[in-house]
Amino acid sequence: MSEERGRRGPDNGWGRSGVDDEPGRSDAHLGPELSGVRGGWVEEALDRLSRRVGETAEQVGARFPLYADPADGRWTTTGRGSWTGGFWAGLLWLRARHTACDSHRSAAATGTAGLAPWTDADTATRGLILWYGTALATGDEAAGVLRERAARAALAAWEPKLGLVPWGAALGGPRLRARADGVPGLVPLLASAGPEGRAAAVAHLHRHLELCLPGEGSRRPRPSWRRNDKHDWEPEPEPAPGWTRGEAWLLLAVADGLLLGETPSGSPELLTDAAELLIERCEFLTGPLVPPAGTRHPDGPRDTSAAAITAVALLKLALVPGVPSASACAARAVAVLHRLADAHLTRAGGPRPAGMLLDGCYDAPGGTAVRHELVWGDFFLALGLSALLGRVDLGEV
Repeated sequence: MSEERGRRGPDNGWGRSGVDDEPGRSDAHLGPELSGVRGGWVEEALDRLSRRVGETAEQVGARFPLYADPADGRWTTTGRGSWTGGFWAGLLWLRARHTACDSHRSAAATGTAGLAPWTDADTATRGLILWYGTALATGDEAAGVLRERAARAALAAWEPKLGLVPWGAALGGPRLRARADGVPGLVPLLASAGPEGRAAAVAHLHRHLELCLPGEGSRRPRPSWRRNDKHDWEPEPEPAPGWTRGEAWLLLAVADGLLLGETPSGSPELLTDAAELLIERCEFLTGPLVPPAGTRHPDGPRDTSAAAITAVALLKLALVPGVPSASACAARAVAVLHRLADAHLTRAGGPRPAGMLLDGCYDAPGGTAVRHELVWGDFFLALGLSALLGRVDLGEV
């Protein structure tokens, strides 16, 4: 992350609402369990997020936003986007859908074009970058070409002997690693590369689940592994079990795997079981609507970005036939989105810009941006709200 620059402000703790949210009800396209949410708090929250995207675009110019100071909304930026660049491009596309404005669509296309250098980068996070940065670009030919190039490059990086696409060296550290955040986005990106890509996507997901899912004697997933000199996989100390954003990434990847439908290898029952295990062990339906960044420190900073990712993952699971907890997943997702919009999304008239999703935690152990606005938190909140309004089909993103 050496290319980061900009302002880092103090760790300001902004208050949270203690009022419990009632689960809402979503559009029929999310399944028969829930009926429509139109307008109201969903539309108003998406309006705030959309205006914030416009202010951010003016502030960052050709750079990419990473995290913003909760005191004044000033962004720390990167020149190439790092692993989060696709979420900025995705936010620009979501704004274009919300406003139906040609200039906003043009800005989104420019943002996606700026991701091209990551196509051949040695990193499994190219799934986060190049799937979410292109998947919403409906009708944009250049984005489609970029996605195809990225899918072929990801498939070329596939290592059959390991059963996965390695974490890679582009962001620093050992190349032969397997991390929970190297699965979401990469599953649908690989699957878009034809039958061989779909087989690689399933195997990549299953290999990570074999490593990360909790085994006997462990409660939470272990999100990070590395290949040692004996050619065995050994767990890394950080991120440690209880990293809630890593758990949300895993659930999102499992949901994407289930939405692939029939695949050349693997069993849908294995993924359904994995989803149910994650839901139970990680308390996705019973724990706090906005979880702590790490369960080892329940009184530490919370992470609204983990909550937003979880909400989208649960909405996706509600689309999958045969998931036993589909109805509960959909209801919980709406409750999470409502909590984020009501208690953590800034409103006009205060000391900060409206539309900031506060209380996101970038790196709790390192003390970096622990109560900030995070670009991927904004993205997943906007994506979930857009899905509730019927403007996005989560089966395609």
